[in-house]
Amino acid sequence: MNHTIHITGLGAGSLEQLPLGVYRKIQETPTVFVRTVEHPVIAELMKEGKHFISFDHIYEKHDQFEGVYEEIVDQLMEKAKKEDIVYAVPGHPMVAEKTIQLLLEKEEEGSVVIRIEGGQSFLDALFTSVKVDPIEGFQLLDGTDLKKEDINIKQHVIIAQVYDAFIASEVKLTLMEKYPDDYPVYIVTAAGSMEEKVTKLPLYELDHNIKINNLTSLYVPPIDDEELLYKEFRSLRQIIAELRGPNGCPWDQKQTHQSLKRYLIEESYELIHAIDQDDIDNMIEELGDVLLQVMLHAQIGEDDGMFSIDDVIESISAKMVRRHPHVFGDLEVSNADEVVKNWAIIKEREKGSTETSILDKVIKGQPAIMVAHEYQKACSKVGFDWDHVQGALDKVLEEWQEFIVEAQNGHKENQIMEFGDVLFALVNVARFYNIHPEEALIKVNQKFYRRFSYVEKRVKESGRDFKQFTLEEMDEFWNEAKKKGL
Repeated sequence: MNHTIHITGLGAGSLEQLPLGVYRKIQETPTVFVRTVEHPVIAELMKEGKHFISFDHIYEKHDQFEGVYEEIVDQLMEKAKKEDIVYAVPGHPMVAEKTIQLLLEKEEEGSVVIRIEGGQSFLDALFTSVKVDPIEGFQLLDGTDLKKEDINIKQHVIIAQVYDAFIASEVKLTLMEKYPDDYPVYIVTAAGSMEEKVTKLPLYELDHNIKINNLTSLYVPPIDDEELLYKEFRSLRQIIAELRGPNGCPWDQKQTHQSLKRYLIEESYELIHAIDQDDIDNMIEELGDVLLQVMLHAQIGEDDGMFSIDDVIESISAKMVRRHPHVFGDLEVSNADEVVKNWAIIKEREKGSTETSILDKVIKGQPAIMVAHEYQKACSKVGFDWDHVQGALDKVLEEWQEFIVEAQNGHKENQIMEFGDVLFALVNVARFYNIHPEEALIKVNQKFYRRFSYVEKRVKESGRDFKQFTLEEMDEFWNEAKKKGL
């Protein structure tokens, strides 16, 4: 026969607020187990001669709260093997009480019978203390396990279990990732009791000489300043939806997946340029522009009833988990090369063998020079390649001679094809030397920009117009730029 653990809530305030049924239950029980004696009701009942056995000493034995709660439950289960017991906790048993959740799990296993027998939640008193109507929307979060991703800054936020200065400091640092440093917050201690204290202070002072105990909670009001909400993903989504909506922007409204393709390419290249320049501020801006393109495509998909940004996020999240079994599963890898190999195997398994050519695996939407590079890599893997770089170098000279012939013949179509052969052959040489042709061309473009900008500067300094300079004179400026290391 399984014994029963009767669980009662001590409420949030004084003895006068304790439900009569809970009071009688405690008085009728010779010994009541309590998670902590640090509670106004316990103090008053002890004055009446009531005896309690607390688990306060367990807190000193563990570095993490998980260990504390597990040991408390283990001891309660041991007691319940012999007889029915009463266990009292602050507030209501079903609100912010991890030990109760663990005990309910034990009940599901059939190890014990649990009876929840009332109590007043600290939330009732706290809402009164800070004068908040919960119908407006609120979050109750655990201060010992607070994650910024869980915080909705547009709602009332109540953070429980802010036991001490260390937790308060951790909570502060997490909140400061979402709120301004001087955002007003409220420390509420012993809400609803004679000892109730509500302290308003700026967020950055949360852990500055403030008295905190196990009856302390933190209240953070919702943000209603639109600009402060710009960090929230939901705000961006709402902005994009409004731009595409009936009263939105005519340009955004008429865009399609096809019309936006060029902008995605342009923004991607601008991001690459910012990365190459190691320009952090510009990277932030350009990443935002790339994200804008993603959001616009997703909103078009949602407007057409085909897909939404939620589907996009779900797809990539699932893919990242599937293709990283060494992180989210039990596969072991020793280096990055093994990661790449496993990625390719998993990708092949997911995609199936529908390609008619190994070249079909190459993304065709890339710039032509990058497609050429990928074609050559794919062919090399199956042995269709020069044995030595000299063969690739000789091919460049051969293709160049063929282009010269067509250049002299004046046949435009042949010139285009032969010049393309020259570029293709050069890309092959780059591959042999492990040089990415796109990256090489980007660097040369940047070098040309720096040097020609210097030529422009020298021309402006002269007070003359470009047309007044000979090519030889401008070439001298160019050589000056080279000597300066530009």
